[in-house]
Amino acid sequence: MEKDIKNFIDELLVKVGSDAEVEVSTEEQEGEKVYKVLIESPREAGLLIGAHGATLHAIQSFLAMAVKQKTGEWVRIVVDIGDWRQKAEAHLTSLAMAAAERARATGEAQPLYNLTPSERRVVHLALAEEKGITTESEGEGAARYLVVKPA
Repeated sequence: MEKDIKNFIDELLVKVGSDAEVEVSTEEQEGEKVYKVLIESPREAGLLIGAHGATLHAIQSFLAMAVKQKTGEWVRIVVDIGDWRQKAEAHLTSLAMAAAERARATGEAQPLYNLTPSERRVVHLALAEEKGITTESEGEGAARYLVVKPA
């Protein structure tokens, strides 16, 4: 499977004219096999990441669909370019902690808007062990948002 994923991403990068280096590995997360795709391209990282990670997410979706088309099964693929995902998760964790502190200080729920489903998941996980704080997603579809509340 790793070889197929590597071939798909290499072919995609050639088609967009990129000379990025790609590494594919497998790891176990929460009892599920996850294929991690690390792309290194110092000159083109911004282009491959896109605004707010839009291109990175599109590459990730493309890979998942290409693998599904070839193998008939959905697999979890996580793409990271130049450690962008780690930096974004650190930022989201910081945002989550700040919202938790505001919720504690004011006693009021703190809504966090404009988060993707995966970003909401990062916030939920970041605050899962915070004493006196609960999180929940509210709304439907594109209007879905996360609320950080004092317990």
